[in-house]
This record gives sequence, structure tokens and C-alpha cells, in this order.
Amino acid sequence: MSSLHGALIYGNGESRKVWDTTRDYVGFTTWGCNAAYRDCKVDNLVAIDYGIQQEIYKSGYATNNFCWFADWNELEQFHTEFLKMNYPPELIFETENPNNSDICVVQGKEAIDAERNYQEMIKKFPHLDKEDVKRKCYKNVGLYITWLEEHDRVRHIQYPREWCAGATAMYLACQENEDDIYMLGFDLSSYDEPLNNIYKGTDNYLPEESKGFNVDNWLMQLVHIFQKFPDKQFYWVDDYSNENKLQIKNVTTISYKELDKVCQGLV
Repeated sequence: MSSLHGALIYGNGESRKVWDTTRDYVGFTTWGCNAAYRDCKVDNLVAIDYGIQQEIYKSGYATNNFCWFADWNELEQFHTEFLKMNYPPELIFETENPNNSDICVVQGKEAIDAERNYQEMIKKFPHLDKEDVKRKCYKNVGLYITWLEEHDRVRHIQYPREWCAGATAMYLACQENEDDIYMLGFDLSSYDEPLNNIYKGTDNYLPEESKGFNVDNWLMQLVHIFQKFPDKQFYWVDDYSNENKLQIKNVTTISYKELDKVCQGLV
């Protein structure tokens, strides 16, 4: 289980609270997801949602740290005024532009699209909590305009697209030639359980009272990765189960104590 070229992927499930994400782990590259930059020390940060991307960029983190953003298309000398006409002021999120940059990233989600998704969801799954579904469908509704600094360390994610942040980070780590991939905080979820996320109730996240998600899409993304990279070894770190969750040859379940031994070079 030793790893000279290993990657620690920090998902944001609550199980990873037992792991010290502020340490340097020699021989390992670390990957964080979305708000992990707030309290984790990572070599690469992957962000998918518009709101958290803008938060990260606005904080200055992207100036000195490698970030991977989805749908991050730079527009030069782009006039944003005509776009603002389609959004009420309270749904326009624009960063300051003290250096008069003429390069920006524009992202948006309209309420009409959120409502369409909401109606489709409650029609398909009438048993779900309607208020909870609506919160999720309307998340990130608005116009996001982020003015860019002259130099930053943001990389645009070409592939995969429309994946969750954890699976995206895993895929990117595999492409970076990491041999062993350790999945921390990849907690499975359910509509019938409370939302499992370390950052729930904070800015750009769902409220604490929100419910979980159906994980079918997440699992399909993970299985795609396991199968696409058969020469990689994946370790699903979980203190609550010693079973191979998916019965896939190159996936092994280990505990956080076992991972700590690996990181100390004891295994």
C-alpha cells in the first residue's frame, strides 16, 4: 500500500473531520473540493459551482494557489451591461475591479431554468420534500461576473464536465499520473438522511436543515473513473465499513488509522 506517487482527495463529507488537512504529507499530492480552501492545505483546489468559484477568486486564493474551475471561460473587453438587464439587482453578483481589468468570467443561471428543473423533479419524485428540492434547484441562480487579476493560477477544466467536485478531482489526479488515489470524506448520501457536508449552512452552501442527495450520478462517475484507470489503485477511506463498497478489483476500503500508517511510511 506504499505510495511514492499518491494523491489524497479531500471530499467534504463529515467523516474526514478526523483527518488533519493542514499538514504536509511527503510523497502525496493533495486535492480539495470547493470550500476546502478555507481550512485545508491542498496543492490543487477543484471548484464546480459558480458561487464558490467567485468566493475563492475574490478571496485572493487563486493568485498563489493552483485552482481548477469548471466553465471558467475568460472574456476580453466584454460588455456586461446588456446581460444585467435580464437579472434583478439582488441576483447580480459582481466582484470589484480595482485594477480596471478588461478580462472577466461571466456565468449565470436563470430562475426560469431552475423552476423547470424543480417542476421536473417533483413530477418524477412526488414523495420528496418540495421545499428541499426547490432550495437545491434554485442554488446559484443569478448572474456571476468575476473580474480577473493580471496573473492567477486558475486552470479551466476541459473534461470532465458537469461532474461533482470529488469525482472531478479524482479524474484530474489520475491524469496527473498519480499511482494511488486515496478518497477521504467521500460519504454516500440519501434523500432520507440529513445533508452530509462539512460546510453546510455556510456561504454558498445549502442550509443545515437540508436533506441529502441521491448519489446514483456520483457513483456512476466514480465507477467510470475506476474502469477508465484500471492500473490505478483506489483506496476509499472509511472508518465505518471494511467492505469494498462497489466490489471493483482496483478499489479497496481502508480506515483513517491505516491511511495514517501509509502517510508515515509504516506500510
